[in-house]
Amino acid sequence: MKKSLLLTLSLFGAAQLALGQTPTPPATPQYRPAYHFSPAAHWMNDPNGMVFYQGTYHLFFQYYPKASVWGPMHWGHATSTDLVKWQEQPIALFPDSLGYIFSGSAVVDSKNTSGFGKNGQTPLVAIFTHHDPKEEKKGTNKHQNQSLAYSLDAGKTWTKYTGNPVLKNPGIQDFRDPKVSWHEASKKWVMTLATKDRITFFSSPNLKDWTKLSEFGEKLGAHGGVWECPDLFPLTLNGKTHWVLIVNLNPGGPNGGSATQYFVGNFDGRTFTPSSTKTKWADYGPDDYAGVTWNNTGNRRIFLGWMSNWDYANQVPTSPWRNATTVPRELALRQVGQDIYLASQPVKELSKLAQPAVVLKDVAVNKEYDLASMIKNPGDKFQLKLSAKQLASFSLVLSNSKGEELVIGYDKAKNQYFIDRTKAGQSGFSNKFAGRHVAPRLATTSGTDLTLFFDASSVELFADQGLTVMSELFFPSEVLSTLKLKSDSAFAVQELAYSSMTPPMK
Repeated sequence: MKKSLLLTLSLFGAAQLALGQTPTPPATPQYRPAYHFSPAAHWMNDPNGMVFYQGTYHLFFQYYPKASVWGPMHWGHATSTDLVKWQEQPIALFPDSLGYIFSGSAVVDSKNTSGFGKNGQTPLVAIFTHHDPKEEKKGTNKHQNQSLAYSLDAGKTWTKYTGNPVLKNPGIQDFRDPKVSWHEASKKWVMTLATKDRITFFSSPNLKDWTKLSEFGEKLGAHGGVWECPDLFPLTLNGKTHWVLIVNLNPGGPNGGSATQYFVGNFDGRTFTPSSTKTKWADYGPDDYAGVTWNNTGNRRIFLGWMSNWDYANQVPTSPWRNATTVPRELALRQVGQDIYLASQPVKELSKLAQPAVVLKDVAVNKEYDLASMIKNPGDKFQLKLSAKQLASFSLVLSNSKGEELVIGYDKAKNQYFIDRTKAGQSGFSNKFAGRHVAPRLATTSGTDLTLFFDASSVELFADQGLTVMSELFFPSEVLSTLKLKSDSAFAVQELAYSSMTPPMK
């Protein structure tokens, strides 16, 4: 029976190749996340166009509906009323004569500055990059331009502006990913655009006519690769407004490949001035990229990233879909010494999925503590919280009967958190996947709080109230069902809480 099935799959794959199609590998439902968004099938990368309107969170994303590898980009679309339960919608934007539909943003044009609104209707306006592959082959460096589309039915359907593109490329190879928001002080729209090795700011009164304001970052921050997917927004700390500029970078991340850096400073409506030149990362794990925030969410600033890395995104062993997002994260500023840092915490809405916690208090870890007495069957979708008044080196080891293990912990001598997926399952699809990844501990307190979110084939670490964050994929051959705490020195855990995460109803 197995041989017949394999032969059938092999013949089917050969037929697909003969037709010029990419063979579909066997399905891997064991790796499909339950409470992270992923499309039902095919390829996704950058989340973009994220906007909240009339009680609905709109998530658009880079999508290729014909294969599970990157291809001519569309805007996929999903919606949610609670950031937890996502409903995939029809494709919002398709490639056209001007090119593929690359990343961008969407705004609520409540004042109808664009003039797209009719009969009192409020338009949603998408601002995106048109990427023209034919122009790219000419080598003119004018193949990426900014265009508009608008919706008059609350984001259900979209019409492309007949005057596209609205911002033409002056000859910059990478000229993309517009993030637009309303700047109240200057009464204008401000566009934050990735322009190869820096950010360029533009302004417009109507979303159609754009004027260059300034540039930032040519010699600041990490420059191991191209700057992409920027975002600019204000956050308040101790009654004072600071501006945060997110800049995604590929490659050149702290643990290799793609990553998300940020700057904190001031924006006066024309120029961004950083308060520190130190390179800072929103997520130190290898699997958070292209993260930006939702527009129109009032006092909340909610971030979402693509949970993968361009080093291996096209090869990760999932089918029929490939790639997912992180959990939505609420952003805030925290001061540590003289520095201001961006902190990320999972949105409060995720708590509705958590089952009543099993809690242990005052756990003494001497060499090893088996959590089997606490957790009989942990599964692969759960939340684990750990707090300690005094930090010592420790590790949480998740393992299975195959000898696979994922190790998460803290190294006191190096003052680093770490996630080691070297032996956590499949890694042969890329020589850049297996490894031990580290993140500095930024907090200066004597103790720590650590929250871990597991979802089938991923873990997200939030330490010290979100000052240190790591996102990591792993692909075990069976569930990592054994959990042990280990420490070479006496480690006193003040509280340990386990909660199973119930998948949201589809």
